[in-house]
Amino acid sequence: MRKCPYCDFNSHALRGEIPEDAYVDALLRDLDFELREMADPRPLTSIFMGGGTPSLFSDRAIGRALDGVNRRLPFAPDIEITLEANPGTAEAAHFAGYVAAGVNRLSIGVQSLNDAHLKRLGRIHDRGEAIAAYELARRAGFANINLDLMYALPQQTPDEAAADLRAALALAPEHLSYYQLTLEPNTEFGARPPPVPDDEQAWDMQLQGQALLAAHGYAQYEVSAYAQPDRRARHNLNYWHFGDYLGIGAGAHGKRSAAGDTLAGGGLQIERRARHKHPRTYLERAGGDGAVQERRHVTEAERPLEFLMNALRLNDGFAIADYRARTGLDWAALAAAATARARGLIEERDGRVWPTELGHRHLNGLLGLFL
Repeated sequence: MRKCPYCDFNSHALRGEIPEDAYVDALLRDLDFELREMADPRPLTSIFMGGGTPSLFSDRAIGRALDGVNRRLPFAPDIEITLEANPGTAEAAHFAGYVAAGVNRLSIGVQSLNDAHLKRLGRIHDRGEAIAAYELARRAGFANINLDLMYALPQQTPDEAAADLRAALALAPEHLSYYQLTLEPNTEFGARPPPVPDDEQAWDMQLQGQALLAAHGYAQYEVSAYAQPDRRARHNLNYWHFGDYLGIGAGAHGKRSAAGDTLAGGGLQIERRARHKHPRTYLERAGGDGAVQERRHVTEAERPLEFLMNALRLNDGFAIADYRARTGLDWAALAAAATARARGLIEERDGRVWPTELGHRHLNGLLGLFL
């Protein structure tokens, strides 16, 4: 295995076998540690196994992890359980086992269906393997599949981007994450940027993609998320609405909120936690506070931007009542909101706020008003 040149995920090279049982044990110890601090754990509505290539784990290990979580927390009857997977026959062979273990949504990191672009992206699969993995997932019983597809790739033309998207649409997945390649710092592409389409060309590709997706019955509900009816990603929507979530595993992030009568200081308290990134360190420390590399109290000054940086990515925006409930703050007191309205970047009506088309296009500028 090797790391793709654009990837900034928490991934590490390993010689030899993955210590599956030890890692699952660590996950469950970590969850026990989190639950000790929760007086009344809520039923889980979603689980997302991602941030790299969890499909490298066997179906037996995934099943053992899910069983362990379910013994500790109630699952909602319609829980969404997503597993990220990279195309490839070695991983795809486990698909039927993942379904049997309870995974009911698969997210396949296709990224492109053009062999030349896959090679430039450093992917280890080709178009044929990507399609084969998708078809095998269908035969294994997955009825809810997301495909990750990127545009504005190195040397990509608008016609090639459209052809890529049409090829993905021909497979008829329930969900498509269609997003622009970004050159992240601390990656090979960040250090040595390849030639990519400029901002205007990338915007044209996005508009072209939106039209194609709409014509095939996919509704856009977030900047890069498109779904068939009733197939929006529940787990991601919770992130985007500034909801709470538990994060266990190497490099995992979590967020929890509590009223002032249960945490010192009064008022709504919000804390973010991040686990140690390196798997070896995580394995050694899971089950106690030592696994937590960072704890950060989200101050009242930080909350507007933390809420809005995701909520304003949503086409439907957010309810003002949710802003109040999840930040503890008054929307009407936010001076930057009036500036954003005056500039035509957001609209506000019937207790809701959402970005305009101009706001979507200049999202970074819009969010900059709330710094």
